[in-house]
Amino acid sequence: MTQTLILPHIERLAPYPMGERPPEGIRTIKLNQNESPYPPSPLVLKALRSIGEEELSRYPDAVNGGLRAVLAERFGVNAERIFCGNGSSEIISLIMKVFVGAQRRVALPDPTFALYATAAAVHQAECIAVPTDSDYAISIDGLLNSGADAVVLVNPNAPTGRTLPPAEVERLVSRFPGLVIIDEAYIDFAPEGTSALPLLGRYENVLLLRTFSKCYALAGARVGYCFGAEPLIAALEKSKDSFNVNAVSAKLAAAALQDREYAKRTAAAVCRTRDWFASGLQALGFRVVPSHTNFVLAEPPSGPGAPTARELYGKLLERGIYVRYFDHPRLADKLRISIGTDEELAVCMAALSELVG
Repeated sequence: MTQTLILPHIERLAPYPMGERPPEGIRTIKLNQNESPYPPSPLVLKALRSIGEEELSRYPDAVNGGLRAVLAERFGVNAERIFCGNGSSEIISLIMKVFVGAQRRVALPDPTFALYATAAAVHQAECIAVPTDSDYAISIDGLLNSGADAVVLVNPNAPTGRTLPPAEVERLVSRFPGLVIIDEAYIDFAPEGTSALPLLGRYENVLLLRTFSKCYALAGARVGYCFGAEPLIAALEKSKDSFNVNAVSAKLAAAALQDREYAKRTAAAVCRTRDWFASGLQALGFRVVPSHTNFVLAEPPSGPGAPTARELYGKLLERGIYVRYFDHPRLADKLRISIGTDEELAVCMAALSELVG
């Protein structure tokens, strides 16, 4: 038998489950990857039109100094405490590589963003799943008592939409002896004052991740960033690929940050639509988990002859409506539906109304 060339732990690895991508050229309603239903800021489109040939033919800034400077000014954080990556997904992988690795353990709420478990497995870290409560509330005591070397807190959490109050987040950071990774990909859709950003001035064991993929409508540009103590950021910098953020994406991200009012209006529109859609689902008999994100997690009504979540997923797919179904013990009876435009969700609501009777 020929010896495999692939490392055994990679051979055994289950890949991160991506949402289905609609075929090119076919009109669909895409509500399965939590993208923005609105275009980027006009300043981003202006920056895109200004891209010159030199920005394409020359290597980009290896340390992303320009983007870090804009982020530093926007959030009042020293540039040396900011790291930029090829989407937050690269940063997640680097965190597992640099701070956890094969010799350490990382604790994750269950359920949470599955890419963390995948990245941990790639780097042979041991994952400790800490079950959330029956209503998906994250157990801070469970994370504190996990015995792990690092913990992950996605806040607001995905795919549940639940948010922990700042006092509980600080309780975790202040009492946990190791690294605390706080992922705020959806923070722009949460109530004001929810962010853990103020903790950076008081604690050295925090890495706070964010992305341009959601509120800023730059999922295709692939730009993420994180805040942390200078030694942590320096460790990420020396472990990353040489040119991890391309010049075009960095310029677009910097432009997006300049238009704060546009980002606020977009986030507010998404939240209004989310709340309307959640109320409509409840009127149809769905049980909807309270959400502070740009999606809702909803359990269809049950009863004789009622379609299951998996069946609804398939029937919506037949109609060109893409939502997310998770084959996970805690999620298999639910659908996660991204917040699109009012028009898109009206079509989705009509289809669900018909399907659940």
